Amino acid sequence: MSIDFPLHPTRRQFLQNSFAVALAGIPAIAAAQAQGRKPRIVLRSSWQTVNIGDIAHTPGVLALLEKHLPDAEVRLWPSSVADGVEAMLKARFPNVVIMERSQEAIKAAFEECDFLLHGSGPSLVAYRDVARWRAETGKPYGIYGITTGTVSDEPQNVLHNPGKQFTLRELFNDAQFTFFRDTVSLQKVKDAGITCPIMEFGPDGAFAVDLRNDAAAETFLKTNALEPGKFLCVIPRLRNTPYWLIKKGTVFNQEKHDRNEAMKEHDHAQLRAAIIAVTRETDLKILICPEDQTQMAIGKEMLYQPLPDDVKKKVVLRENYWLTDEALSTYVRSAGLFGNEMHSPIMCIGNGIPAIVCRWEEQTSKGFMWRDIGLGDWLFTLDNEDELPGIAPAVLAMAKDPEGSKAKALKAREVVLDRQQKTMAILKQKLPATA
Repeated sequence: MSIDFPLHPTRRQFLQNSFAVALAGIPAIAAAQAQGRKPRIVLRSSWQTVNIGDIAHTPGVLALLEKHLPDAEVRLWPSSVADGVEAMLKARFPNVVIMERSQEAIKAAFEECDFLLHGSGPSLVAYRDVARWRAETGKPYGIYGITTGTVSDEPQNVLHNPGKQFTLRELFNDAQFTFFRDTVSLQKVKDAGITCPIMEFGPDGAFAVDLRNDAAAETFLKTNALEPGKFLCVIPRLRNTPYWLIKKGTVFNQEKHDRNEAMKEHDHAQLRAAIIAVTRETDLKILICPEDQTQMAIGKEMLYQPLPDDVKKKVVLRENYWLTDEALSTYVRSAGLFGNEMHSPIMCIGNGIPAIVCRWEEQTSKGFMWRDIGLGDWLFTLDNEDELPGIAPAVLAMAKDPEGSKAKALKAREVVLDRQQKTMAILKQKLPATA
């Protein structure tokens, strides 16, 4: 089974042309084209593999580059592509070079490539690598789809360059462009006086993910008697991801653990209420599934085990972690998703599937992107007690009106596509003028 919502050919061509023209306006890219060779782009991304959302940043941006700059040579400079992620990326993007994590590979990329693109993430994750590129090459770079908080003016040393320093302010100011995945972040950098020539709302790269593992998804659904369009997905989450359980070398944090324990009932009670309402008032089933490797246990403890017996009969608990391709193949076969995570909802909306987001302060401002794409009434801040009673009714309404919910998701998807189109148009207009 394949579910797709193709972009209109005219709009697809516009996006391809504008993105290509925009990057062509950057001197290093234009020089490569004048030399009769493909422009070479380094994508700094792939932050970790214990979370399908962190995995999703990379294939999303790679898909955008493939569509809008098909003649470019792309090298992925990853932090990690372990745990099966490298094979998954190679299968989908066979022409992308995945760099080895060695100084030799980095040096070659610095010498041979024309442009560095920092991928989507919770911050300017690889700021030290961006600073090194800036210091050693003098070549242009851009930042795509991040969240940020404060902008530091504290001098820091450039890696492998004794005596050279930088500040985060300088990195933002010198970028060819910076796209923020939520307008709260955008306003923060504006208020901080950042002078980057192009700063705009630019959707998270994960909206563009098109990975699939249909065979694995269909086998799982069949084994668990879940029919396409006849179930909702729900994802649990603690206030702070207990990385000490899943990442070697991560030290146990007592303060974060105590915060998790204090808030876990508060943050999952409304999800349970939604599960009960949906299973008792509709013919839909529920799939409890993870976004990171800690959440199978959380889902069992906080969502599945406390449920009444009659509800449990219509609930499936996924007990194994999965990769982004199988997860997305499952989501597109669902009637929608809700829960305490961000990137599974992003991938859903990117594929026209309804998704409700619950967030809190510890998750930064990224959740507010739901307001930015027109889904404010599908966004709930659990720090605001008056919003809690609305969660279960919103999920039930989504379940009872599949056509209306689907239309709403597709409308939000169009906002994302339109935002991308406008961003590409800005690049087309502005980058040549700043060359």
